[in-house]
Amino acid sequence: MNRWAFNLQIFFLKSRISQILDIRKSNKNVIQDRTIYEDAYIFAPNLHEMGLMSSRDYNTYLSLFEIITEYITPPDLIIYLHASVPKLVSQIQKRGRPFENSIRIDYLTKLNERYEKWAGNYKLGKLITIDVDNNNFNEIPDDMNKVINAVNAQLYGLF
Repeated sequence: MNRWAFNLQIFFLKSRISQILDIRKSNKNVIQDRTIYEDAYIFAPNLHEMGLMSSRDYNTYLSLFEIITEYITPPDLIIYLHASVPKLVSQIQKRGRPFENSIRIDYLTKLNERYEKWAGNYKLGKLITIDVDNNNFNEIPDDMNKVINAVNAQLYGLF
């Protein structure tokens, strides 16, 4: 991980930029799974704090990110799916992906803390938080309707 953390973050940065450019060209409404901001404010600092990315590489990454974000427009709305660590573990187990079996609880806890801090301080646009622990929008239509109504309210002032 020490060898590849920086390379991986640069790869994700390039991928996010490409996604943003494709979205601009498409002139369509798009839902992204991850944003360019999560990499910079959650994953890269976490790798740095864990000692898996050197300070030099981390600072280089942040400098590139800061330059790039001067030229992009933030999303119209960010939907933050907040979940407790036990819920995250449950979802990881439910997916059954072998490469996720080695994810440590302390790693998930740190990421969760970073997400909370980032979401609480996000000022670039609209953000709504969906409590995943108390909503099952994948299986309960009323829960999905609540999410849709919250999104519509933020984007269009409805409901």
